Amino acid sequence: MCYHCPALRILLDYRPALRQRTGVGEYVHEIASALARQLSPSESLTLFSSSWKDRLQNGTVPGASVIDRKIPVRVLNYAWHQFGWPPVERFAGSVDIAHSSHPLLMPARAARQVITIYDLDFLEHPERTRAEIRRDYARLAPAHARRADAVVTISGFTAGEIERRLGVPRDRIAICSPGAPSWTPRTAPVPRGPILFVGTLEPRKNLDALLGAYAKLQQMDSSAPPLWLAGGLTDASAPWLRAIGEPPLAGHVTHLGYVESDARFGLYAQASMLVLPSHLEGFGMTALEAMTAGVPAIVSRRGALPEVVGDAAQLIEPDDIDGLALAMKRYLDDPASVAAATARGLARARAYSWDKSAATLLERYRQIA
Repeated sequence: MCYHCPALRILLDYRPALRQRTGVGEYVHEIASALARQLSPSESLTLFSSSWKDRLQNGTVPGASVIDRKIPVRVLNYAWHQFGWPPVERFAGSVDIAHSSHPLLMPARAARQVITIYDLDFLEHPERTRAEIRRDYARLAPAHARRADAVVTISGFTAGEIERRLGVPRDRIAICSPGAPSWTPRTAPVPRGPILFVGTLEPRKNLDALLGAYAKLQQMDSSAPPLWLAGGLTDASAPWLRAIGEPPLAGHVTHLGYVESDARFGLYAQASMLVLPSHLEGFGMTALEAMTAGVPAIVSRRGALPEVVGDAAQLIEPDDIDGLALAMKRYLDDPASVAAATARGLARARAYSWDKSAATLLERYRQIA
């Protein structure tokens, strides 16, 4: 703790964590929790939320106060993104730091402004994104990133992309990676346990390749374990849901829906492996979760995934369906490769800490304020 630091009032946009906490929501909640643990007595953290129907409760993050407004998210975002109004001081009073949990600034009169960029897929493939993101992010994010007093990101890969594609100087980018969950690893592998995918069912996650590779695995191994898909649905999910209800996948693939963070370890504990063939990940939190739980992983050789897993996972090209099927079969048939991947994953997961990332973020707040 910094007991001699001057007063510092931090406002953090908590809205991505208000409902089902997918990757971004989980990141916002955990970094807020770690920040609150490290504040000096003269520093404060306030969580900002706006929603028409979902309320942010006091005590959601111990040590942080709450500002909760009954304003629809889309309405406020439209006003902020199109008109730069109203300033956050209208809701929060005077603050020193206004930290937006997405790539567009929260308007502020006097506060230093910070944004978080998780990846730049919205520039490369806007068709994979929601309507609001397609409307605003590609058009506004480059200028907002250059105006921000600091840009927070979650991997070295994404930091390089922000510098190269958005023109943000490297010294204004802070890398604050997700931390490993506080799980006790399982005691032994489950050789024929379910093959697990964890993530929102959206185009970026490359479900076509996963389902195609799993069908090939069934052809190679008629006793292949089931495939579990754990994640919420999107407007793009319908074709995959139809496919898993028809031969050859029917009865072998189960969609579990969104699984709360406190229940996810139970999935990993049963799994033979995690498969994440994404076209792009700004980090890949489920790969870190698998390593922490002691589950071998197969991930695509794209985005930040190679950086996160190092030598602790099998790497495949995202569109190599045959290669993905063979990688899954290897973990089913080769206990030695499972043991090696598990040991390397457990060691690698220990390098990722929420407290370490929060300390980096808090120091950056102090510098710019």
